[in-house]
Amino acid sequence: MSRKFNQNYTYNPKKDLSSSEIAKGVLNADTNILSQAITLSESKNKEDRSLVYSALSKLPLNKHKSFKIGVTGSPGVGKSTFIESFGKHLSALGISVAVLTVDPSSNLNGGSILGDKTRMEELSNLPNVFIRPSPSKGELGGVTEQSYESILLCEKAGFDVIIVETVGVGQSETHVKHLVDFFLLLILAGAGDELQGIKRGIMELADGILITKSDGENKINAKNAKKNYQNAIHLFPNKENKWTPKVQTCSSIENKGILEIWELIKDFKSACTENKWINRNRTKQDVFWFNQKLNQFIKEDFFSNSNTLNKVKQIEKDVKEKKLDPFTAAAKIFEDEP
Repeated sequence: MSRKFNQNYTYNPKKDLSSSEIAKGVLNADTNILSQAITLSESKNKEDRSLVYSALSKLPLNKHKSFKIGVTGSPGVGKSTFIESFGKHLSALGISVAVLTVDPSSNLNGGSILGDKTRMEELSNLPNVFIRPSPSKGELGGVTEQSYESILLCEKAGFDVIIVETVGVGQSETHVKHLVDFFLLLILAGAGDELQGIKRGIMELADGILITKSDGENKINAKNAKKNYQNAIHLFPNKENKWTPKVQTCSSIENKGILEIWELIKDFKSACTENKWINRNRTKQDVFWFNQKLNQFIKEDFFSNSNTLNKVKQIEKDVKEKKLDPFTAAAKIFEDEP
């Protein structure tokens, strides 16, 4: 039976949270505190993020592991509509669900709409569901720089399933694979993707392919697309997890195919738990994110030095004035002053 979450949709952030308050709130599944913790982890302020890291260190190691599902697909494929139908199905089964979505940020001002709670209004009102949109801030790979922390916080809060919806910008949605157990690729039939979608980059990562909007006049297109993708899958090399990806169709509006995709995911979980791939993969992911965070912290530490910043600005000026080429200029940053 899923645990009860202290859901509070009248968002009233408390100022100056301590790391102990964050740890206690997350441990007690207080989604108000959880939201604030994720906000702090996404802050540009190093002290805010340190507060969250300190809170995480206070949380006990437990045997609970959330099952993590990545959902990707091109804009317009119906990711939010599918996630709402899928999340409602899980919620009705007594399964608690955290939905972490990534909205594209403007290249001009860095702003994001963050409208997923509006798009998933029915889902967001369920008592055992938590939805948290985050801005991509220009990060590649379909997720944010702090997605790992957000997932870890939700896992510590005790959610049974965590769904990560990527920004959906194309074939570069690869970082999400380092965050999840099951990777679901959504494809819209009849949109011209069938044969180019033998898009090796993203297709080889998918554990399941879902043809969306399989209703009305699009049913025939969906049926043909399913056949094309099933044939294409056999052209790819065997996956490390020994799982052969399956192709299914669904209509989120008519609520058809939702039960079947959950049964598929359960089959995957059972098979990849039995062959111990899930545990091995999670260990690999931890190492991957250790290196990602190490690179992030090294870069932040490097640019926190005022002398370094001044040197960078001066050399950047030399590049603008054509006194140095970019490669020589970059190497010059690391040269000792004469």
